[in-house]
Amino acid sequence: MKISKTTIFAAAAALVFALSAASCGKEVPQTQQSSESFSVAGGTVENTEATATDEAESAETTEAATEAEESGKLSGVTLSYSEAEVNIGQTLTYPYVYDTIDEVWSSSDEEIATVDSVGNITGKSEGKCIISVADKNEPTKGAEVKVTVKKSTGVEETNGITYVNGIMIANKSYPLPQDYNPGGLTAETNAAFQELVDGAAKDGINIYLSSGFRSYDLQSQIYNNYVNAYGQSTADTFSARPGYSEHQTGMAIDVNIIDDSFTGTPEAIWLEAHCNEYGFILRYPFGKQDITGYKYEPWHIRYIGKENAEAFRKEADKRNDVNLTLEEYLEIDSYYH
Repeated sequence: MKISKTTIFAAAAALVFALSAASCGKEVPQTQQSSESFSVAGGTVENTEATATDEAESAETTEAATEAEESGKLSGVTLSYSEAEVNIGQTLTYPYVYDTIDEVWSSSDEEIATVDSVGNITGKSEGKCIISVADKNEPTKGAEVKVTVKKSTGVEETNGITYVNGIMIANKSYPLPQDYNPGGLTAETNAAFQELVDGAAKDGINIYLSSGFRSYDLQSQIYNNYVNAYGQSTADTFSARPGYSEHQTGMAIDVNIIDDSFTGTPEAIWLEAHCNEYGFILRYPFGKQDITGYKYEPWHIRYIGKENAEAFRKEADKRNDVNLTLEEYLEIDSYYH
């Protein structure tokens, strides 16, 4: 059962430290013994008291390290996978935990890959690390996933999900699997949106979330309602078919008023000018329906990461096109094949 992220107990931290030292071929430092001598009447004597104390402390340190090494490896929990490859910027849906525990997730190197409170793994830079899940109530009980993060170029498909230059794509040409479900907005998307909201507030602008993550089933209900009300051809201009919605990625957000009355408002103008500063892009810009497959939606933003958003904005400036689309940037299409 998924729970909120909790700080791993100090015992678990000590075990992880011991393992890290062992894995790097390092020895646990031993307490240095004193070799001082003191002058007394009739000659000199060694400081045997200090030496004995240091030896005892050294023995205790060695014993503790040995115990940690022997019992520190997480075990007793089964995951749906124990090894994974992930692209930089890609978020991999959490490995399913087959045992009932109070889950605490952690990464051995957050510069390589991060993990959120439910186990979704996001690649940050090239390299390898370990993603661990431990039982909050029994820190040595858990499991590990060996993660390799690589740089992505071109179009790649992983577990039915399409990535272009490391950016997850969900449009009319590239659907998501029906069972893809990150459990809500990804942790990075949510954190970035909170920064955006705070930044807007400093400028006197009120931005709030109206619609975030949508599962395949929820999108199916929404789309079918629009089809019944307007017909499929019209519904397809503003609503995605189930499996083709960006909202299923957990990285798309509709803000404020989700209709044409939002157009031209101070909030819409601010969002278009500043969302890239927080890692977002305006996903369906004006005049690009033939390319994106959707009408202009000034309320719909998509998180692609600050680095990607900055590169996207630079490319838009280079092309002198403030309405550059993700399809044009990545050189892909968007239509139901």
